[in-house]
Amino acid sequence: MKNRMINPFFVKNKIGLAAVILSSFGNISAQVFSDFVYKGNDKIYAENPLRTNEFYSPILQGCYPDPSITRKGNDYYLVNSSFSMFPGVPIFHSNDLVNWKQIGHVLDRPSQLKVETAGVSEGIYAPDIKYNKYNDTFYMVTTQIASGIGNMIVKTKDPAKGWSEVQKLNFDGIDPSIFFDDDGKAYIIHNDAPPKGTEQYSGHRVIKMWDYDLEKDQVVAGSDKIIVNGGVDITQKPIWIEGPHLYKKNGKYYLMCAEGGTGGNHSEVIFMSDSPKGPFIPALNNPILTQRYFPKDRRDKVDWAGHADLIETPDGKYYGVFLAIRPNEKNRVNTGRETFILPVDWSGTYPVFENGLVPMKPVIKMPNGVSNQTGKTGFFPNGNFTFSDHLNNTLDNRWIAMRGPKENFINVTKNGVKINSFTTNIKDKAPVSALFHRQQHASFEATVNLDFKPKSEKELAGISCYQNEKFNYVFGLTKKGKDFYLVLERTEKGNSVLLKSEKISLNKNVKLQVVAQGDDYQFNYSLDGNHFMNVGGTVSGDILSTDVAGGFTGGLIGLYSTSANDIQP
Repeated sequence: MKNRMINPFFVKNKIGLAAVILSSFGNISAQVFSDFVYKGNDKIYAENPLRTNEFYSPILQGCYPDPSITRKGNDYYLVNSSFSMFPGVPIFHSNDLVNWKQIGHVLDRPSQLKVETAGVSEGIYAPDIKYNKYNDTFYMVTTQIASGIGNMIVKTKDPAKGWSEVQKLNFDGIDPSIFFDDDGKAYIIHNDAPPKGTEQYSGHRVIKMWDYDLEKDQVVAGSDKIIVNGGVDITQKPIWIEGPHLYKKNGKYYLMCAEGGTGGNHSEVIFMSDSPKGPFIPALNNPILTQRYFPKDRRDKVDWAGHADLIETPDGKYYGVFLAIRPNEKNRVNTGRETFILPVDWSGTYPVFENGLVPMKPVIKMPNGVSNQTGKTGFFPNGNFTFSDHLNNTLDNRWIAMRGPKENFINVTKNGVKINSFTTNIKDKAPVSALFHRQQHASFEATVNLDFKPKSEKELAGISCYQNEKFNYVFGLTKKGKDFYLVLERTEKGNSVLLKSEKISLNKNVKLQVVAQGDDYQFNYSLDGNHFMNVGGTVSGDILSTDVAGGFTGGLIGLYSTSANDIQP
């Protein structure tokens, strides 16, 4: 899932943090956000309209990386990494692999997800979801890079009705997955460092297996075994063998892993064995999925493909979900790593992603008998779409917070959502009072209505385009003396610069808007609801891309409020 390691037992002192944040609700101005509209307008969709038997891939646009998938009967469930977003691990349901509904999040309460002081790209890495038919139970296993939890597992009988408390697993490393064999036995496999003193090069990793005790929900001490050392060919110094999944077909065991690190060399590789514990022999035709061999300047580029998981349909066909990116015209990765899908040909000995070894196209043929309902009756949209939310009723599942529950700072009213300001601001590594929506297109516009009259220069509310606490834009309304100002601030590497401030006459609500055309972003406002004026000109979206900001997340659009504003007009 990554090309460098973060300490899986990252811990910081959180004493008093909740008290400090929750004490901020007194004596602050009312600030209500309403009528949020997000509209995507990517040229690739306009140039590739769908026929009746087609659908778009990615199936989940924006920051939905590291997909894992399972099936019970005709019900498919898919999960993604969520890092320090709260709630964590978005979960989607489908009956046909085309039309998906988000049914919630796996980790939806503070007892399961402890990321209060974690960096944005810490938190939850690479979840794996699997259904065990022998005890009719779903399992989700992952790594929580925060609070000393490390590798962990939760389970449920019904993914739509909540998950158990966290069971900490007794092993190091990252990217665990679980496999249930035909004899009822269970195994955990994961990425780990090579034994101490045996590391041969930077990025040298191993895949390790453990027996798993289903009664105790714990690995069996002493049962660990290295089943892959380095990758397909250790003499070539492959880096970051990770994201392992184990499958069984026709009496053979297949181990599929990502190799090459989450970047331009990313790929998916496959091994086979007669036993779940190996030895695993790599296929001669590896990789079975990659986009690394093609010209960097190719049109409509899809890149970084890998970190995949396979699923068999009830009629014996196979599909694979995986992450990839679609960089903008300056090779920025503002939308982050997205969830793609391809059919898989497993008519031979090894599975191969169909059209996974040629430059990928945005359109895929639908499975037989399926009707494309994306964007309709609750199904998740893709392509160019508009998402509108009055923010005056139960919030859609796509709204998330950072490092803590949104319920700690919001009140949904008939006029919109009131955000009660924390005494933290967007640059703090702490819970912030902001509702976030993923950036899902290279070209988009997002508009929101803001009812807010700040009482002092410490109060600000507005929009944040957010990559992390050290790389972001803030476009908000604040006060200086008796006057109201709109301010636009750019933060890069933790250093903040005021790009523009503009005094406005605030007699009623203000509409705030961000418009992006690839790498070019503009921040606008309207006092009459129709005519927009720009603040700060055109600015670069470079700081919203992981190639500049680092980390593993895509850009987020935040409805943000703070009582600890430090932006001075």
